Amino acid sequence: MGRYDMVIKNGTLVIPYIGIVKADLGIKDGRLASMGSEIASTDGEQVIDAAGKVVFPGAVDSHFHVGIYRPLSEDAQSESASATVGGVTTILSYFRTGHHYLNKSGPYREIFPEVLELSRGRFYTDYGYHIAIMTEEQLGEVQMLVEQYGVGSFKFYMFYKGLTLTADSTRGREYTMTENYDLGHLYRLMEQVSRVSARYWDKGRIALSLHCENPELIRVFIEEVKAQGGQGLEAYSRARPPLTERLSIHEAAILADATSCPINLLHLSSRQALQAGLEVRRQYPHLSIKLETTLHHLVLTYDTASDLKGKVNPPIRTQADADFLWQGIINGDVDTVVSDHACCFEEQKGNDLWTALPGFGGSSLLYPILISEGYHKRNIPLTRIAELVAANPAAAFGLYPRKGTLMVGADADLAIVDINYRQKVTPEILHSAQNFTPFDGIELTGWPTQTILRGQVVFSQGRLVAQPIGQYLKRPVGLHS
Repeated sequence: MGRYDMVIKNGTLVIPYIGIVKADLGIKDGRLASMGSEIASTDGEQVIDAAGKVVFPGAVDSHFHVGIYRPLSEDAQSESASATVGGVTTILSYFRTGHHYLNKSGPYREIFPEVLELSRGRFYTDYGYHIAIMTEEQLGEVQMLVEQYGVGSFKFYMFYKGLTLTADSTRGREYTMTENYDLGHLYRLMEQVSRVSARYWDKGRIALSLHCENPELIRVFIEEVKAQGGQGLEAYSRARPPLTERLSIHEAAILADATSCPINLLHLSSRQALQAGLEVRRQYPHLSIKLETTLHHLVLTYDTASDLKGKVNPPIRTQADADFLWQGIINGDVDTVVSDHACCFEEQKGNDLWTALPGFGGSSLLYPILISEGYHKRNIPLTRIAELVAANPAAAFGLYPRKGTLMVGADADLAIVDINYRQKVTPEILHSAQNFTPFDGIELTGWPTQTILRGQVVFSQGRLVAQPIGQYLKRPVGLHS
């Protein structure tokens, strides 16, 4: 019997914050047990030859929506399978009460156990949840969710504020299933998150994530664009312009400063949004502020994406906006890159901009897009890519160093990548239930050949090769280890 359950030979290892080394890996009981210049093949029960390949830490896709438009259990299985195609080994998914997801409201002490039960045995990746606190009653459950259930991050949707999707406030209350979802609610939520964050700061980061778009401005701009007969993605960007992001980011930062709340500014889509994020970081240097952007805001524009298939909130912008986001990555300004994966179907997009569902899948392209568009096209170092999609999200959401790195003692989560393999994106190769992709036809260079979760190969050479073995992760891991 070998010393290790698996040995990975001859690979080039990408170690976040450290660099690139040629080394072998020994895996035992789901953890990285050793790293050395030469580990004998005979020491492994299973041996993978990674010669000519690059070994990354498994990606942590920290912005995902499991079960938003489909039954949660079905969605978890098909979409976590899709994520493994992109080298993802951990998914952190958003969940809230109200319309979509389970379509009900109430205390999380009753609802979250149901979410966990629906999730059990369905994921091909390890997984956790960010929880949106929607109601007055749920405000009192923040500490319980951290201590009992290991929920290390929370969410507020600024564009739901008070009215949400339409000028009809009754419809808004029906959507959120709550009475006072406004800046007052956000302030009180920040107080709760700040308190528990301060209590457990030495155990790992606990924070509040924010979808920053201003609803009052959106209402006005939608009315204007509709009056002009606007359709298509360019019209949608005008209906929810970067100004709405910029204003909300500053509002959020003022409240975070007042409450000392760590925050994550999600899916920054534009030059104005990233500039606003940088401005508030300079203005409040004592605050923990993380900046996130998405794959689609980096590589799609409203001129190049398929109409309606590319509808998403916040909208896809211009090439100039995408270029500015890439420069933010190069400069070190952007902390994490995510998919914001939300599986839906082509028929749910329909033929009308205003009724089409927002969102689409993309997790299966996390490493391919960053390697192809980042490393090959823009000379972004491989270590920086591993930090953007693995180490930084793991650290931001209380998983590091169990996840997100190649370090002895860490979970043996790996993406073995052929960085020179080129293929075009099609729906078929992504293994999602979604029957389209707005990335269709884009040629990318650099694809995972194997994705390994806790020492078990789950994806290999274009096929799923394991059952769903994903485990629920209690965060921060320092508190729940």
